[in-house]
Amino acid sequence: RKETRSTRSWFIPFTISLNTPLKLRPRITWKMPNNPQSTVRPVDLARPHGLSTQAVRNYEEQGVLPPAGRTPSGYRAYTERHRLALGAFLALVPGCGHARAGSILRAVHRDDPDAAFALLDQAHEELAGDRDTFRRVRAALGDLGDPGDDDGAALFVGEVAHRLGVVPATLRAWERAGIVRPARDRATGYRVYSPADVRDARMAEQLRRGGYGLTRIAELTERVREAGGVEPLRGTLDGWQANLVRRGRALVSGAAALDALLG
Repeated sequence: RKETRSTRSWFIPFTISLNTPLKLRPRITWKMPNNPQSTVRPVDLARPHGLSTQAVRNYEEQGVLPPAGRTPSGYRAYTERHRLALGAFLALVPGCGHARAGSILRAVHRDDPDAAFALLDQAHEELAGDRDTFRRVRAALGDLGDPGDDDGAALFVGEVAHRLGVVPATLRAWERAGIVRPARDRATGYRVYSPADVRDARMAEQLRRGGYGLTRIAELTERVREAGGVEPLRGTLDGWQANLVRRGRALVSGAAALDALLG
């Protein structure tokens, strides 16, 4: 009998009688077909990615995969296009996230590659923005010293403003945003800036020149406080940069898989 979608291998039965002639039985080994018109089972589509067949069905229902055909007995029958679509989606997720990767695949399936490319562009733009943020934060932290590096004397608002080249009203705005938290002089009630407050104000001034909003600056200064100063936070920059590199490579890999799907 002609074998069309399998290869034949042979194995010996586990129990062998010495009085019985030895017989060989064929074992059928399924392979993923290369013919785009050939069909494969859901398990053959799921197994290479460590997925369950239910996950594959879920992706089809979500539009990540195009609708599957059906066998005469009613079972799902997937094709080479489904394999490429699943591979593209899983390759796009690390760089784009599940939601955007799914939107890209749905755009492809409705024959709208321009919309798919626009979504991919957004992911690249976000990565470029995050990379710019990283460079600016690294530069800002590099210019800062620990509070102990100063003379330790507390400063009034006018003195801090003069050092930074800003007006006192700017420092008060930063205080309202939670960027700096000066104490009050017990005798006069004036704001008194500790060396740590001066450090936070100096970082805010540098990031403001870089175009950052007060909310984002307040988040960063809070991280500096939680870390106990600038030095502990510098250690997190290596992990931040490594993550940016991983996202960049993921976008490249995702784009390659998407190109394979588009053919």
